[in-house]
Amino acid sequence: MTATNEMMTVRVGTVTRETKETRISVSVDLDGTGRAEMSTGVGFFDHMLDQLARHSLIDMSVEAKGDLHIDDHHTVEDTGIALGQALRQAMGERRGIRRYASLDLAMDECLTRAAVDVSGRPFLVFRTTFPREKIGTFDTELVREFFQALAQNAGITLHVETLYGENAHHIAETCFKAVARVLGEALALDPRQVGLVPSTKGMLA
Repeated sequence: MTATNEMMTVRVGTVTRETKETRISVSVDLDGTGRAEMSTGVGFFDHMLDQLARHSLIDMSVEAKGDLHIDDHHTVEDTGIALGQALRQAMGERRGIRRYASLDLAMDECLTRAAVDVSGRPFLVFRTTFPREKIGTFDTELVREFFQALAQNAGITLHVETLYGENAHHIAETCFKAVARVLGEALALDPRQVGLVPSTKGMLA
């Protein structure tokens, strides 16, 4: 395979997850333009997933049907699981990626830092607190639950920390936008290491 062909490898993932609580269908294209098609039944969560796609430039399609008559928890967590699995599938052996990225992202009064290592080793550090328990009807504690499920199933080390902020909506949005930016950068292909796994071990798993 030539270097050009190697760089043109299609990096897509499709996952369907069905339990007694939810049915989730997810597809991703790591080399997209940030196209988002979100339908989870949870309006604020759809808005955050739109940010995740748009600012990572990863095309994402999510269709979720869950037990929203109970609460949003299962739908949000299971979407994180399925999205993480689709990302892992799309990464393949993680050849040629940049692997690392970090960013401070500002939104009005709020500043959130995100850093990622696409390492194959799942871990989440989440140092963000919210001034209230709800954004509309959305439980703010579900922001962490989503990123925990995403990191665990994508096989990434993810750190998210809000340095300061007062508006709960802004805090949540900076978390999603910051993670989007670092994820997009870390998964981007580096033309200087075409076909190479960015690890002295020779593998990321």
